[in-house]
Parts: sequence; structure tokens; C-alpha cells
Amino acid sequence: MNRSRLAPGAGIVTAPGDRPVLRTSEGEFLRIDTGHVGPGELVDRLTEGEGQASSAELDRLVAAFEEAGHAVTEPRRPPLTGRTVHLLGDPVLTEPLARFAAAEGAEVQSASADDVAGLAGRRDTALVWCLDSPVPEGLWDEADRLPAGHTAWLRCHREGAHTWTEPLASAPGDVTAAHVRLRRLAATAAHRELAAYWAGHRTPDTGPHPTEPAAALIAALLTADLIAWASEEPHRGSGLPARRRLRRIDLRDLTVTEHPVLPVPEVAPLPAPTARTAA
Repeated sequence: MNRSRLAPGAGIVTAPGDRPVLRTSEGEFLRIDTGHVGPGELVDRLTEGEGQASSAELDRLVAAFEEAGHAVTEPRRPPLTGRTVHLLGDPVLTEPLARFAAAEGAEVQSASADDVAGLAGRRDTALVWCLDSPVPEGLWDEADRLPAGHTAWLRCHREGAHTWTEPLASAPGDVTAAHVRLRRLAATAAHRELAAYWAGHRTPDTGPHPTEPAAALIAALLTADLIAWASEEPHRGSGLPARRRLRRIDLRDLTVTEHPVLPVPEVAPLPAPTARTAA
């Protein structure tokens, strides 16, 4: 039988002369009423301590920790266990992402543009496409169809000194790359110029390209989005949820800013004009 252990991120703090306090994985401090159980007995029971003390009251206390999610009996599984992540794009970004995703338990595979259509309908599967350049028009159209079949779709690209990580899409109605483009065009007065930039009417690229620290930061952010997808838990924290979050990373100082983005609703076609009859 597995012994209970404190959940990852949780800990017990004992201030001199005071009762023990639980520091939760969220950073809250909660006082523990141990009753007739000695604080040392509880700590030993929930850590690697050698204490083997057991009593009905101690068992109830440990069960309360488990019920609240502050103690676990099973070893922690990496959050991407059972998920397959297909990587496509520029090695400066995909190589660190492959390491990070594998470290979190994912089965990582390389992919090509020809493989994208074949991923449709695969649950527990994600495609991540990383570009160290702007996105050519039409390149991501096929991948934008993946969320309709519950295949996860995550991407990033660079425009000048900024790398953009777009919202993870994993279900019908999520934000696609086409939605992001429409939202960004609607948000700027220079929409004609931005559209021309995306279409390739620009001078040759002068960088800056991601440095090793910048690439690691981008890969870590993308991995965090994959973990949010795999956990399928309600969003926590004060930030935006992964499926509605557009990030911009400034490659010059590694500043990260977040922007909310929503899907663009389908627009009904205009009614066909009716023929007029002469009076």
C-alpha cells in the first residue's frame, strides 16, 4: 500500500512556538488543527520521515489532506504522459521544445507539412508549428482545420523583433490562426500595411533571431500551453486561459505581454440581389 505524501508544491511550515501551517501549492497558508496528533507525527507521515505512528485520528487527518488535494498516494505522473506531440518548423525553436515536452512525459515526433492532414481526428495528439519568420499566406490553413476533430493545434512565429505564440486550439470553435490574423488586422489602423507585410511585400528579414535563452523561454511557454491542454482543468491564476491567450515575446529584452483574443464568428452570406421589374 502506498503511503500518502504531500502533493507537489505543498509543504508544512512550523513557526517556533506556534501550530503547524500548510502552505498550499497555490501559496496560501492554512492553519492545521492536529487535535491530539503530534505535529511531528503528521510531518513524518506525509514526508519521507521514518515515523510509523498510526492512529484513527491521524488517519482521518491524512484523509482530509488527500480529499483537499494537499496529499497524494500515487507517484506524480508527468502531465503530458499519454499525449503525442508532433513538431514542425525551425529547429532553433523545435529542438528545445522537443526536450521540454519529452521531459513532461510527451511522446514527441517530427512532422512535415504533408503530415498535417493525416493528424485530423486524433485525440490526445497535438501539432506544434514554430516559425522563425512571418507566416506565409495559406501555410496554416490545413492545420486550422485540426481542432474541429479535437486534435490540438499550437503555433508560434516571428515578425521582426517579436515572436508571437498563438492560443492553443483543441475543439470546434477555438481560436485559429486565421482568427488571430483577422483580430490583429481589426485592431490596427495600419491594416493594409500589415496585410502587405504578411503577403511578403517587405524588405529582407534582418532578425533578430531567437538566442538560446529566448528560444528556451518560447519553448517553455509553449510547453505550459500543452500542459494546460493535457490537464483539462479549469483555468487557474490571474492570467488568460491558454485557449484565449495571444502572447508577444520581445526578443531584445525577453519581455512577455499577453493579449486576449476570441474566435471570429462565421458571417452569414449577403442575400442575393433581387431583380427589379420596370414599372
